[in-house]
Amino acid sequence: MAIDLSQLSRPTAGRPMIATLFSEGGMGKTTLAAMYPQPVFVRTEDGTASLEGHPDAMLFPVAKSTADVFDAIEALATQEHDRKTLVIDSVTQFEKLAVREIIDSEPNPKCKNMAAAHGGYGKAFGMLDKRHQELREACDYLATDCGMNVVFIAHATVEDLELPDMDKYSRYTIHLHKNRQYDCVHHYSNNADMVAFVRLKTNLRGTEGGKKRAISDGEREIICFPVASNISKNRYNITEALPFDLGGEFPFAQYVAK
Repeated sequence: MAIDLSQLSRPTAGRPMIATLFSEGGMGKTTLAAMYPQPVFVRTEDGTASLEGHPDAMLFPVAKSTADVFDAIEALATQEHDRKTLVIDSVTQFEKLAVREIIDSEPNPKCKNMAAAHGGYGKAFGMLDKRHQELREACDYLATDCGMNVVFIAHATVEDLELPDMDKYSRYTIHLHKNRQYDCVHHYSNNADMVAFVRLKTNLRGTEGGKKRAISDGEREIICFPVASNISKNRYNITEALPFDLGGEFPFAQYVAK
């Protein structure tokens, strides 16, 4: 099929944002997600106690299965509503629901684990990866066809990296299954407009050569540009840490479609 050059267009701002927010517990991921325009939370865990001061946020009942999650997304895609942001809270707990369903569907009582289920050889992990792909595709539809921002909330974990050109080191990453065969993290880091790590601003105190202590006054910051200590990125030319006050202004306001 011939290409029609009249279809060329210029880059434009204001399209929906697809973002992943992750951190250790208690850093304010859910509060940050609630700052997006008119958010609706599809919950796989009940972490919304902090939203009492956000009357614009709306909540689906806590999902008991992955089907509940997909049913909520389908409702947003097919019914009229005023919501402008979908929040999945969290993809880490969504994975736990999917793992439970995969193991429960294994008929052999001796193979009730991910390594052995469904014939072994990584097949169960392939099924898990497919569930993450299906979730990402369903959320992408809400962004591209329905004009909704999409926010994935995830828990953080630490991984060790052994790269060919440097010594082994550790970094924070999204807490999902990852091995050489299947990497579920990439569904929420690749092709996202932002991957943001929320952390405490921390200083080290102590004498030179002696034991040092990490000191923080509770002030938070958002890292959403490439650094060695955690996975993060953005498509908005942000190159410095953004301050984050739980009761303050929305730090991404200028980048998010209203």
